[in-house]
Amino acid sequence: MKSKIVKIGNSRGIRIPKPFIEQTGLGEEVEIQVEGNRLIIGTAARPRAGWEAAFQKMANAGDDALLDGDVQVPTSWEEAEWEW
Repeated sequence: MKSKIVKIGNSRGIRIPKPFIEQTGLGEEVEIQVEGNRLIIGTAARPRAGWEAAFQKMANAGDDALLDGDVQVPTSWEEAEWEW
């Protein structure tokens, strides 16, 4: 499919047809890369994607205990500065 480049201020843009958006699952944010003379547009990476499932898997396996256990070692700030 051909599309025209339109002026948007000092930048340029293209309109992406709705069927393409739906087919690719593009959201509100995208990542754009240049490969040779092509622009590659993809869904923006979500840095914490999959964390919830990973944490649930750890909990189910009993692998979500604190490394220090129940020991709470006070920091030097807590020892010197903190007052109850």
